[in-house]
Amino acid sequence: MRKLKNSELDRLSVEEFKTSEKTPLIIVLDNIRSLNNIGSVFRTSDAFLVEKIYLCGITATPPHKDIHKTALGSTDTVTWEYAKDTMEVVEKLQAENVKVVSIEQAENAVMLNDFTPEANTRYALVFGNEVKGVAQKVVSASDMVLEIPQYGTKHSLNISVSCGVVVWDVFSKLKALK
Repeated sequence: MRKLKNSELDRLSVEEFKTSEKTPLIIVLDNIRSLNNIGSVFRTSDAFLVEKIYLCGITATPPHKDIHKTALGSTDTVTWEYAKDTMEVVEKLQAENVKVVSIEQAENAVMLNDFTPEANTRYALVFGNEVKGVAQKVVSASDMVLEIPQYGTKHSLNISVSCGVVVWDVFSKLKALK
């Protein structure tokens, strides 16, 4: 088996990415502290053709060298918007018939492996602060909460890892609906 060269990967150009059909997923970052985590979320969002990222509260915005370091140019491809208040974004998205889903450990959360997305539905996935998680008022306003099953002693994943796990899972389930 031979590793593929970058030239063999059939990557989209920035222009092709911008005009391609997007996955009906929106990412909402609720007060993310780490610039590296933000950059990683951009990169994951690029990989799975995420529609848009909302950067909320203290979440930093591009251009920034530490975001760029992990984003590797995906801040130029993925559409993003800054909003001071996460709740305003949640209410706006719900008014547009987007299902808002907080990724959190909460009462009555649906385990990610048990989640089946609905066809013809756009989802906004909310990821929270590295220490405090998704703000309680956002969790309370969400249409549902998804939890990543964890079986070790920590019951905690880095936000960029959580984003990769959830986006891949939901992306693959949405693809299966087509």
